[in-house]
Amino acid sequence: MELHITGDPVADRLLSDDAFALLTGMLLDQQVTMESAFAGPEKIRTRIGSLDPAVIAGYDPQGFIDMFKERPAVHRFPGSMAGRVQDLAETVHSDWNGDATAIWAQGNPDGQEVLRRLKALPGFGEQKAKIFLALLGKQCGLQAEGWREAAGHYGQPDAFLSVADIVDPESLSKVRASKQAAKAAAKAAKS
Repeated sequence: MELHITGDPVADRLLSDDAFALLTGMLLDQQVTMESAFAGPEKIRTRIGSLDPAVIAGYDPQGFIDMFKERPAVHRFPGSMAGRVQDLAETVHSDWNGDATAIWAQGNPDGQEVLRRLKALPGFGEQKAKIFLALLGKQCGLQAEGWREAAGHYGQPDAFLSVADIVDPESLSKVRASKQAAKAAAKAAKS
């Protein structure tokens, strides 16, 4: 698996090689560009020397917030998002023995079970969990039975609705266009 999300080969390599990095990028993917969110794990790894969930969970909370604030910032909301990343790290460390892949692999779960496990993670609601499930199925080789159905419309082939569909600059443009259209439709529905 070789992901191409951030436009930065080093950050993309980390996402491709480290399941916790990918999970963290998904967590950070709110109110910032996808590229910035998914580049966050590489910034964290570079600044504290590790992306091990145990190290992040045990990191001094104020020091972790301060690290998030270093320029370029890991996220535009450093306080709340640093806390969420530490909560996620603690959950992966304590509930999944530090192995993020266990969330979608341990016990050979079906798509609905993977979705349930993802939704149980701190910072992962229904939509984020479905997008991540689609990313696992479309780009990371997840073979869980029923993953497409569990991911909803994000699981459809060539949906171009989320990060799950980004494989190159052209697909990124298509995802951006669909997100802008969805925002415009939501705004029009409010008026």
